[in-house]
Amino acid sequence: MQELRLRQQMTLAPRLQQSVKLLQMSALEFTTAVELALATNPFLEEVEAQAPDPADAASLPACGPPAASPAPDAAAAAGVTTDPQDAIAEPPVMPEYSGDYPSAPRGDGEDHDLGQWASAPVSMREKLSLELGNYRLGPRDRLLAEFIIDSLDEDGYLRTPPTELCGNLGPDFAPAPEEGEWLAALRLVQQLDAPGLGARDLPECLTLQLEAAPGLNPPLRALALRIVREQIDRLARNDVAGLRRALNCADDALRDACAVIRGLDPKPGRRYDAQAPAYVVPDVFVDKWRARWRVVPNRGAMPQARLHQVYADLFRRARLDDRSPMAQELQEARWLVRNVEQRYTTIQRVAEAIVKRQQTFFEYGEVALRPLMLKEVADDLDMHESTVSRATVGKYMVTPRGVFEFRHFFSRELPTDSGGTCSAAAVRALIKELIEAEDPTMPLSDVALAQQLAANGIVLARRTVSKYRGQLRLPPAELRREH
Repeated sequence: MQELRLRQQMTLAPRLQQSVKLLQMSALEFTTAVELALATNPFLEEVEAQAPDPADAASLPACGPPAASPAPDAAAAAGVTTDPQDAIAEPPVMPEYSGDYPSAPRGDGEDHDLGQWASAPVSMREKLSLELGNYRLGPRDRLLAEFIIDSLDEDGYLRTPPTELCGNLGPDFAPAPEEGEWLAALRLVQQLDAPGLGARDLPECLTLQLEAAPGLNPPLRALALRIVREQIDRLARNDVAGLRRALNCADDALRDACAVIRGLDPKPGRRYDAQAPAYVVPDVFVDKWRARWRVVPNRGAMPQARLHQVYADLFRRARLDDRSPMAQELQEARWLVRNVEQRYTTIQRVAEAIVKRQQTFFEYGEVALRPLMLKEVADDLDMHESTVSRATVGKYMVTPRGVFEFRHFFSRELPTDSGGTCSAAAVRALIKELIEAEDPTMPLSDVALAQQLAANGIVLARRTVSKYRGQLRLPPAELRREH
């Protein structure tokens, strides 16, 4: 029996496919793609881009009105009660950005070596030690954490029991650390960098990764945790029937949980062995010109392609078949030139929309970062939300406050008791400020932090405060106390 079915299917034209592909590339991937096209398509030629003149403000869009109002207090800067336009003030003179990103045009000299855009790879222990340096710890707690880091094997596991580690500390470390001190230091190490590091066995390694995995629905996470904690041997034997009997769960749920577990990394320390240098090429620069924030595209660091007009004219005069390979290459060259320009335009517009909505961040820092969703920017620019998403992933801007991925400026909205809202990023910044201002001999517990936030109109559960503190890489109160 034959069956006839109707089905709707949307297919993007080749030019649109190329446009989408270019937009979602990072600056480095985009540079590689354009250079490949320049090397293989005879109808394309490279043109040296000129760096924009900083003094020519007329040709560069300014984002927002001139600054003119006093700085808000901490709660208002977090977006609790202050209107965005009322919160903008003329800031003190900010130091120029002094990062590792060259701003001159592309060229062939040594000043344009791509190596200066790369960060050198670091080992697992170096990475963890660097992150540990961001924590305020007493000398004893720091030494214990460093000792645990040094004791990790190449897979990222702590195979040596704490009782054996004690014997290697030496006679000067007195009194001998108690088990609770070791466990507190170990929990701190397990919060550093990649989830799973510092585990004492495979089930603990997978458990740490599952607990940190974003986007898992609670039932699926709970089932996966039961498998790794109770049935890891059956999973290793692929004993599906035994797992189903032991867990008393549906086949679909079991299949999904096993798929999640198999996607985890059983040896998280190995990823550092093959770590390649990380290149970050900014897409735009943000600075202040005549009391207005502006966005300047970083075209000078990327190849500029244009149609080779001489070859295109020769092809037209030759009257070759429109279906010939050369005709296809000419068409692809035209598409590339248009899509490259469209990519620059889209990223520029999205960056300007971000800067316009996050001016208080550029004036006052993280504490003033406002809630922002992709849909808001999409509505402002009359774009599809997926287009804005592609224009923010892997795109970076250099600002007087540092280098940030576009995604950094999108933070979910949290309600306040005054009926207003603030961003999750601003709340994290407030928590950091409170901890930095605390008495080191009497550090604030998560309950105390929640109470101080509530006094500023931001009501959060203690466990939420603990989660945000962990995201900031700040240890709990007992490890911040100075004796």
